Amino acid sequence: MSTPSLLRGLVLLAQGDRRAVEQATGLADDATGQPCSGRTRFQIASISKNMAAAAVLLLAERGRLDVHDPVDRWVPGCPPAWRPITLHHLLTHTSGLGHWAEYPLLDLAGAIDPDELLARFRAVPPLFAPGAGWHYSSPGYVLLARAVERAADRSYQDFLAEEVFAPLGMTGSFAGSGAGRADVATGHSGGRPVPSWDLDTVSMGAGDVWCTADDLLAWLDGLRDARLLTPASVARMVTAYAQASFGSQAYGYGCFVGLSAGERSVGHSGHNLGFKAFVAWLPDSDRRLVVLTNDDEDPVAHTLIDHLLTTD
Repeated sequence: MSTPSLLRGLVLLAQGDRRAVEQATGLADDATGQPCSGRTRFQIASISKNMAAAAVLLLAERGRLDVHDPVDRWVPGCPPAWRPITLHHLLTHTSGLGHWAEYPLLDLAGAIDPDELLARFRAVPPLFAPGAGWHYSSPGYVLLARAVERAADRSYQDFLAEEVFAPLGMTGSFAGSGAGRADVATGHSGGRPVPSWDLDTVSMGAGDVWCTADDLLAWLDGLRDARLLTPASVARMVTAYAQASFGSQAYGYGCFVGLSAGERSVGHSGHNLGFKAFVAWLPDSDRRLVVLTNDDEDPVAHTLIDHLLTTD
């Protein structure tokens, strides 16, 4: 399969057990001249919500929590307006909580005490009653990560490492800051290096995971083959619970579900400062697509995704 000029990063398209496209282009780090390769770990941004949803469902399978638990069971100090909100509402973006734009005083790149971050969230009233609408909310996924920590009695980063990444053989993946880690890409915006957003606290659960392309393929294959979650939990994750307020797709637990290139699809895009990412699983044709770039203004990404999903 031919591809157009590639982005700065890596693209991987699998169909069945065959890799139809696997290409890396450009530099992972301008300062060292390190090229992007299969070893390069990229911020996957909001694709991290896939893993947060899986963490919740794993704990639900083990009886440690229930998706219909109120958020104030797991997150202390919730204001009265949050008391009707359940983990299901957070998972499906139907809680009424805002996205980053509703918290203009929050610096996404700045370190902040976890309790102060929750205080910032609590200070903004919900946009609507739980279940009465749909509004994409990364802060809602930060709350889900806090719930995972409480229910699992360990850090969210450790839970993902031990209960999500290790069972799927995702040896290059981790959550949190990339400082001091090997083979991490440097983020760029408009071709220039940019500092990372805070991934330890502000984006925990919402956009905090780093992966290689191979690891993201392993993640998609794990969903396809129910290797991590039970088939019932996978079905629960990919159920269309609410229509998204943009585009034509609906939202499940941590993923968009609908049609791509005329086929059923499960996927997510991601955009952190300096990075863009996209994954899709198309079960009817058994295709899985991974696109990773460490330049958030790379002009090729959307054209490339459309090309790969519409070309036989």
